[in-house]
Amino acid sequence: MTRKGILTPQRKAIYEIVTKADDHPTAADIIERLRVGGHNFAYATVYNSLRYLTEAGMVRELKLEGDASRYDGHMDDHQHIICRVCGKVDEVFAHVPEDWVRQVAADTGYKIEEEHIVFKGVCLACQQMKN
Repeated sequence: MTRKGILTPQRKAIYEIVTKADDHPTAADIIERLRVGGHNFAYATVYNSLRYLTEAGMVRELKLEGDASRYDGHMDDHQHIICRVCGKVDEVFAHVPEDWVRQVAADTGYKIEEEHIVFKGVCLACQQMKN
């Protein structure tokens, strides 16, 4: 019997970690949080569950900086900003101008289905450490 389409206890636990997180955790972060919470899931279970949750549209996979994907449980429209110093990822709720999206489509010939803009800079905490 297949487990596709079922929100198993493992998937639910992983989903709850991602949706409650405010730091866009990596799979390694999620595994550590599961362990702290008393769960001992196999690595494959975590990775397969993240793939399922992403494909089901329940969480968003972010391929930002570095090799590890990060996961976002906030499915509303938003962008992200990354600190170049500490790697912190924050959400940005600025609207992408429709005329800009139309211009990109016209320039490239693409039919734009979604947009995700990543800003990069230095967060306030890292700026203050430099001073």
